[in-house]
Amino acid sequence: MEVAQKTYICCSWKTCRMKEFLTRSLTGLIFVTLLICSVYYSQSAIFAVFTIFGLLCMYEFSKLIDLKGFVQYIIFLVTLSVFVFWKQLQPEIKIEEATLILLVFSMFVSLFLIRDLFSKKIIPQFEYKKYLLATFYMSSSFAFLLLIPNATETYEPYIILGSFILVWVNDSFAYLTGKNFGRQKLFARISPKKTVEGFLGGLLFSCIASYFIAKFTETLSFSSWLIMAIIISSIGTIGDLIQSKFKRQANVKDSGSIMPGHGGIYDRLDSMIFSAPFIYLFLKILHYVS
Repeated sequence: MEVAQKTYICCSWKTCRMKEFLTRSLTGLIFVTLLICSVYYSQSAIFAVFTIFGLLCMYEFSKLIDLKGFVQYIIFLVTLSVFVFWKQLQPEIKIEEATLILLVFSMFVSLFLIRDLFSKKIIPQFEYKKYLLATFYMSSSFAFLLLIPNATETYEPYIILGSFILVWVNDSFAYLTGKNFGRQKLFARISPKKTVEGFLGGLLFSCIASYFIAKFTETLSFSSWLIMAIIISSIGTIGDLIQSKFKRQANVKDSGSIMPGHGGIYDRLDSMIFSAPFIYLFLKILHYVS
């Protein structure tokens, strides 16, 4: 009787794990397909998809930091309208100076978020800081995500697709390497499951993937994609840790539940959200020196 019960429990556990795996795989496939199709279809499709993703992320982020009301959504839409949509509709209007100012403020906020990782204090503490994060962390990051394909002054949608591929490769191999070889904790206080070995594994395979992205997309040189891989792996990991701190403060496992098996949209885009200003800055520097 006891053996039969143990067998039943074991089978039930395996069935649940298989169901969870299939759900996670299907949800991930839908997310990736939607993103890839928007890149292939048109620039307007990319705008539409990322605007929806951005609003969903803002909703999930607002819940994590307990930011009520609708002001943050207005800020998000105004930011995208001024720095992305208006620029595309009126290409003769130059707003490089304003975009540079937005980039500088975003960088400063990013540095403060990195500093807060090493602090035991709750972030953000004050209402004004919540709106600063909503503006120069969440809203500006989606603006730069949409500006990345045009960072070299010519529309290159494969740059944004290649960036996401690097994120997916980094996340996948960081998980696999950490699970099988992880010993040294990367940042145990914030994310106990992340390991140094996992980080290095994700970085290594991202660098390998950058060669194939450079070869098949024919957008940037291999050396440029290699630097992009390093930026995305390192900065993206920091972005993941920052989001983990927000979730730990809110005492939740996931930022949302819109993606069964994955959590929320913010859970899937945290690395790219934090990396976007740095990627854009690198591409602009590359454009001016080449």
